[in-house]
Formats: sequence, structure tokens, C-alpha cells
Amino acid sequence: MDAHLKLLAEAGLKIGEAEEALDEGVFTHARDLLDEAEAALAALRAAWPDMSAAERRIIGASAKPVADRAAAAAARIPRRRALSEGAPEVDPDEDVEPGAAPVVTDQRTDGAG
Repeated sequence: MDAHLKLLAEAGLKIGEAEEALDEGVFTHARDLLDEAEAALAALRAAWPDMSAAERRIIGASAKPVADRAAAAAARIPRRRALSEGAPEVDPDEDVEPGAAPVVTDQRTDGAG
């Protein structure tokens, strides 16, 4: 059971680090940490059939709040979105070989660069 409790503790620590990363706005790092925590929880799920009833009772009761924290932290990570939408436009400063297709750049709709 010690190995199972260590996995659960590892997951909890990774979730705590992910929560801190979320508070700091470092979403990609938070996602990586949550992936590590979820891997530890998956290892516990894989070990579940081999656990005794007593181990299941302890691990099951302890893992539920950890899994809930992981889900709550994952819900705080913003969804990835496209930076811009629109048709590409020709870059007039780009040198183009005669007969070659023109080089295009992204047309930004957010007013930046």
C-alpha cells in the first residue's frame, strides 16, 4: 500500500504545483503538471484490481478529492484559440522569383504587428 500512497501523494503535489502555475498564468506548465498527476492517478486505477479491500477503501477515499482537484485545475486552463482568422495577404516587401507563387503572410485581425 505504501507504493499506492506515494503515487497518490505525487499526484497531489503535482496538482498543487499546477494550481500555483495557474495562479501565475503559466497555463502550458500547469497542463504539463496536470498530465503528470493524471498519469499517477491512471497508475492507481491500473493497480486497483490487485488491491485488497482495505487498500481500495483507503486509496479510493483518498483519491477522490485528489482527482476532483485535478479536474477543477484542468477546468481553469483556457482553451487554445486561433491567433487570427482571415485570408492570407501578399507581402509587398518580399522578393518573388518571376513565375513563382507569391509569398503570403497571415492577415491579423487583432491590430497587432
